[in-house]
Amino acid sequence: MKYLYYNLLIITCISVNVYAQDINYDTDEVYNNYTNEISFEVPQILNAVYQLSYERYIWKNFTANLGIGYKGKEGLVKLSGLDGEHIKTDEIFYTGYQIIPEIRYYLKSTARKPLIGFYFGAYFKYSNYNSDFDGDYINQYEEHLSFEFDMSTSVSSVGLMFGYKLPISKHFNIDFMIAGPGAGHYNFKFKNSKDLPDEFYDDLNEALEDYTILDLINSDFKFSKVNRSSKFSAFSFRYGIAIGYMF
Repeated sequence: MKYLYYNLLIITCISVNVYAQDINYDTDEVYNNYTNEISFEVPQILNAVYQLSYERYIWKNFTANLGIGYKGKEGLVKLSGLDGEHIKTDEIFYTGYQIIPEIRYYLKSTARKPLIGFYFGAYFKYSNYNSDFDGDYINQYEEHLSFEFDMSTSVSSVGLMFGYKLPISKHFNIDFMIAGPGAGHYNFKFKNSKDLPDEFYDDLNEALEDYTILDLINSDFKFSKVNRSSKFSAFSFRYGIAIGYMF
C-alpha cells in the first residue's frame, strides 16, 4: 500500500508537469506553456506613473490585457508656474489614474509559446487627472489677492499597436511596445473657487498668452468668472517597455 501511494504520487506529479508543458515540434524542445502574465511599466516611473498589467492567453494566439496605473504628484514632467507682473504661481502638479484594456494577437511564426514574440493589437485608454492652479494676484493698487482654480482633465484614446515580447528567462520577459498610434478625445474643466475682480481675468489671460500648453487645449480659451470647459480631438501615441512575469 505504501509503494502504491508513492507510485500514484509520482504519476500525479508527472501528469501535472506534462500538462504545464508543451513541445516545439520543429526543434523537439519542451517548454513551459504559461498563459498568464503580470507586468510593470518601466519608463513611466520617471513621470511618477506606476502601472501594473495583467495579460491572459485566450485562444489561438489572442490575448486580453488590462493595465491600471496611478499618477503621483512628483515626476520629471512638470508644468512651470507663472511669474508675471500681476500673476505669480508655483509649479503645477497633477495626479490621477489611467485604465488601458487591450486585445493582442501574437504572430505564429514568432510565438513558439504563448505571450512571446511579435504582436499587434488594439487598445482603449482612459486617463483622468486633477490639479490645483493656485497663486497670488497683485492688482493696480499693489494689493495681494489669492486665487484658486480646480482643474480636471480626462482623455479617452483608441488606437492600434505593435511590438515584440522578448523572453529573458523561464518566467521573465521584456515587452517592447514599439508604436501605438491612435486618436484621443480631450476634455478639460476649470472651476473657480474664489470671488475675484474682473480685471484679474484680464491680467491672467494676458499672462497666459505665451503659456503654450493652453494652445493645445483651445487657442481661444479664456478664463472668466463662469466655469469653463474645453473639448477637442487630436492624435495620440503610445510606446513603452515593461518587465513581465509569466506563470
